Amino acid sequence: MPYDTILYELSDGVATITLNRPEVLNGLNGQMRVEVLHAIKRAQDEARVIVSTGAGRGYCSGQDLGDRKSMADLDLERTLRDEYVPLLEAIYDCPLPTIAAVNGPAVGAGANLALAHDIVIAREDAVFIQAFARIGLIPDAGGTYWLPRQIGFARAMGAALFAEPISGQQAADIGMIWEAVAEAEFDNHVINRALKLAQGPTQTYTYIKKAIRQSAENSLDDQLALEAELQGKAGRTRDFLEGVMAFTQKRPAKFEGR
Repeated sequence: MPYDTILYELSDGVATITLNRPEVLNGLNGQMRVEVLHAIKRAQDEARVIVSTGAGRGYCSGQDLGDRKSMADLDLERTLRDEYVPLLEAIYDCPLPTIAAVNGPAVGAGANLALAHDIVIAREDAVFIQAFARIGLIPDAGGTYWLPRQIGFARAMGAALFAEPISGQQAADIGMIWEAVAEAEFDNHVINRALKLAQGPTQTYTYIKKAIRQSAENSLDDQLALEAELQGKAGRTRDFLEGVMAFTQKRPAKFEGR
């Protein structure tokens, strides 16, 4: 598929997907959603890590309200069900580690698109805004799912009701994202983080993701049983054998991702 609204680059096992509509702060239209979904699936066959970021001065301004000829054409339930849900599930269920590199404003569905990734790294001066209430809507694109789990009920409610900007540094401080980085260091830091994961035991990362995500729903007994099952699988990978050999030989491990 040729891409008109995103850029796709593969280097050293890292697939970088850049939202590329800077004239509307990378607002999500129907075509971009189709292209990002295609790129996520493509990367699973080509890469070991996926990074998403935005072109220009920000990450994503959310739903492009100019994507319809008139408000009468805007069926939000259908758009979410048919276009957003497959995209968000593809990111969330992706077997590869996913990183959102938030280089500026992430607003509305754009903020929640970022939060669907395994790791979110933001510039300190980036902002996350659950802007929905400003126009009479509820947080969507997974916002009501991610926020309570990441920052707790009280902060999630405040973020949704007040719709106030949360800086990258604030987001890191309250546990919404993994880390915030100064602007001057941001690009190199994201590359180094992505390369570290790409050079790691990526098959085992799939098991880690599954175990951590199911923990919220499992009893202790169920979670301990799941740990045992997944650890058994991890222990049968070539990367485990390589990791043990590298440890005993006092050398860096060379993981293959299998």
